[in-house]
Amino acid sequence: MTRKIDALLLEYGESHQNPTNKAVHWICVPTIFWTITALVWSIPVPQALQSMPEFNWLMPVLVGVVLYYLISSWQLAIGIVVFVAACVWGITFYEVNFTLPLWQFALGVFVIAWIGQFWGHKIEGKKPSFFKDVQFLLIGPAWLLHFLYKRFGIRY
Repeated sequence: MTRKIDALLLEYGESHQNPTNKAVHWICVPTIFWTITALVWSIPVPQALQSMPEFNWLMPVLVGVVLYYLISSWQLAIGIVVFVAACVWGITFYEVNFTLPLWQFALGVFVIAWIGQFWGHKIEGKKPSFFKDVQFLLIGPAWLLHFLYKRFGIRY
């Protein structure tokens, strides 16, 4: 019996066969993930929640994302948590070292990365998977991660 995550990864892979499109996805999927984390991080926290300085809107969003991956594959969830930690590190690095507001930079990069994604799919000749099911927006990072896991012999 095929696990749901395996079926989703297989289906996602069907519209990602072209080597150029795959290469574009290796750049753009992590970039888009980072920009979304940065944009959510940038949402102002209401006064009522400012008494908890560690609170940020990214926290509850990431809980949901990690739960999605945990349900799909706890091994992939671990990889996503590591990637999320790298994203948060990148966000804090940006905020400390650059003056352009994070949300502005992230929004610009988000648009450029999506242009790249659509260009890759134009080369592929197939529509992005998320047009069929929005769930595939979360499968993209797992699809890349499963290649890394296979390369290092990690079961997922």
